[in-house]
Amino acid sequence: MLSSPNFPTGLRLAFRARFGWLAGGSLLVLALAAFLAAQFSGRQPATVAMDIGLSAMRLILPLVLVLMTQELLSREFDRRYFLNTLSYPHPRHSLLLGRFAAVAGLTLGLLLVLAGALALLVWLIGQGYAQATPVGLGSHYLITIAFIGVDLLLLTAVATLLAVVASTPSFVLIGTFGFMLVARSFGAIIELLTRNAFVVSDAESYRSGVGLLGYFLPDLGALDVRMVALYGKMELLPADWPWLLLSSLTYTVGLLALAVWALQRKRFA
Repeated sequence: MLSSPNFPTGLRLAFRARFGWLAGGSLLVLALAAFLAAQFSGRQPATVAMDIGLSAMRLILPLVLVLMTQELLSREFDRRYFLNTLSYPHPRHSLLLGRFAAVAGLTLGLLLVLAGALALLVWLIGQGYAQATPVGLGSHYLITIAFIGVDLLLLTAVATLLAVVASTPSFVLIGTFGFMLVARSFGAIIELLTRNAFVVSDAESYRSGVGLLGYFLPDLGALDVRMVALYGKMELLPADWPWLLLSSLTYTVGLLALAVWALQRKRFA
């Protein structure tokens, strides 16, 4: 995948599309959000800064990967660049997997940059006030970032599939964010209805209906393990975390396989 000529081409196209400016803006938004949030907490400023910073990362990075997918794949078909790209002696799946690797590499690289900046900012904030429960900036933080990386990898696969089958680039944005919102929230909704059945009139049937989504969608909400880093306690990690990672990665591979199949059958006018 990385040896494909489409991977470096994808990187060049991304930076030509001003990925550097997008990354710089993301870093600025993250720093401002975390710093300003810490000013509203007198007792746990570092914890609040990390919490808001992680939330900002989980919102900013999906937008970045969607914009890059639109630029590297959707525009390829929309502007008929494929007439030149597919004329080279390499299979179609090489184009798809190379561009996917480029988007995933850029997104995960930006994740590491933002994670490092957030860790530095939280550490500086923590120097000014000693909390009763300090945040975990070691292995706890690395585990949290790793789970976010798996979440982003899956969303990149979703955006890649939509870029192949969608007729307009805007549907990649709408479809990916719609998938993200549902996959990140249905698990929390089921848990809420289990603990508080009085929220709706017929909680059991409602919970059963929402629970059907678990057979078709990965539980991206469970990949948010920020409590491990916020309170520095490894026991807050879900007991079924190996299954969460395995199911998410399997879902990612399945979406990529479906995207390759769709591209192979795609007819270009």
